[in-house]
Amino acid sequence: MKNKRVESAEEAVADIFDGAFVMIGGFGRGGVPEVLIDAVCDKGVKDLTVISNNTGTRETGIARLLKAGCVKKMMCSFPLATESNVFRDLYNAHKVDLEVVPQGSLAERIRCGGAGIAGFLTPTAVGTELAKGKQVIELDGREYLLELALRADFALVRAKQVDGRGNLTYRMAARNFNPVMATAADTVIVEAIEDVPVGGLDPECVITPGIYVTRYFVSGTYKSQM
Repeated sequence: MKNKRVESAEEAVADIFDGAFVMIGGFGRGGVPEVLIDAVCDKGVKDLTVISNNTGTRETGIARLLKAGCVKKMMCSFPLATESNVFRDLYNAHKVDLEVVPQGSLAERIRCGGAGIAGFLTPTAVGTELAKGKQVIELDGREYLLELALRADFALVRAKQVDGRGNLTYRMAARNFNPVMATAADTVIVEAIEDVPVGGLDPECVITPGIYVTRYFVSGTYKSQM
């Protein structure tokens, strides 16, 4: 099987195009593929729709994408966390669009996208502004929203270990959205801390099988630019 490793973050993100839908793993600062995000900023792509849990911290992660003018729309659960000042300023200036998705619904929409399921019913957000334009279905006297599956052109994923076949492990809570996003994109690009030989991972510890991974880059430990 072909080794999926590339030697630079620039090579890893080379095919990301203007207007793409991009899922980006992470929760707060944990599990965020910072080096890949930096490479996307340097590439200068525009009009991305970014699907993630939040909008970045200060000027790192997705906040850097926003500040660089790469993002047209955010789809996320927590757009206005305490340190999300970059997004807040852009949104107030009408320079970026926003679709808020409750966190459980976001995770399940992505999971459905990876599993080939068209959508699911949930009582979450019924009767709120987030239900606007969505189909409401009543079952056994209770109303549910029909939430549709989410897929993306690309997923940027942060892993702890990777082998040459693309099998992945994650570090504790840095796992978060990364595994489910790796199932729901046409091209899955991984930033890993450590490369190990094929056969070097215990199969029982592999969270994302390499069949989902398109290519990976080994970054080592990321040093914050904050």
